[in-house]
Amino acid sequence: MNSWDWSAVADFMPRFWDGLLLTLQVLVLGSLLSFTLGLVWAIGFRAPTRFIRWPVNVVTEFIRNTPLLVQLFFFFFVLPEWGVQFSGLTTGTIAIGLHYSTYTAQVYRAGIDAVPVGQWEAATALSLPVGRTWIAVILPQAIRRIVPALGNYVISMLKDTPLLAGISVLEMLQQSRLESAATFQYTEPLTVVGIAFILIAYPASLLMRALERRLVR
Repeated sequence: MNSWDWSAVADFMPRFWDGLLLTLQVLVLGSLLSFTLGLVWAIGFRAPTRFIRWPVNVVTEFIRNTPLLVQLFFFFFVLPEWGVQFSGLTTGTIAIGLHYSTYTAQVYRAGIDAVPVGQWEAATALSLPVGRTWIAVILPQAIRRIVPALGNYVISMLKDTPLLAGISVLEMLQQSRLESAATFQYTEPLTVVGIAFILIAYPASLLMRALERRLVR
């Protein structure tokens, strides 16, 4: 049985920091994309015409019910055959942001539906434009209710970033695989990566719970 080798950990750390920074980059950019696009989907759900609502529902259901790894492979391997090509990092960021936007859209929809009908009626009585009704009346109330749920999806995105190793993005897991292939030491790199995910995800989860208790009051 092999003993723990601290020198292997020290050797892995340069690769680890590179992978961690890239993981966080994908997480931040993917989260921003998912939050923005999710809001667009959610507003589309409430469009006054079914010619908008129907395509939005079909597209979001298709994306949400297709595995993220399939979408990653499609964007990375299939789109270049049609002349559309991105780097692995860009592909991963777009794919994870697009995939999770369909989940955040449902969160937004729940928050919007929870806004009392009287708020909509008051905005109509004041003859507020549609855009101002959304920005000044509906969204501030809806978003306050859903911030914890959105935060939980950020944690889920973090835990899905290892899938990007499938398209050769050098995030933490891929860096550990490269290190292990070079040194034939698997325990130390994989353990370091696992601990890193715990140290990021668990405090974030506690923060989301505290925020949820505070906002529910």
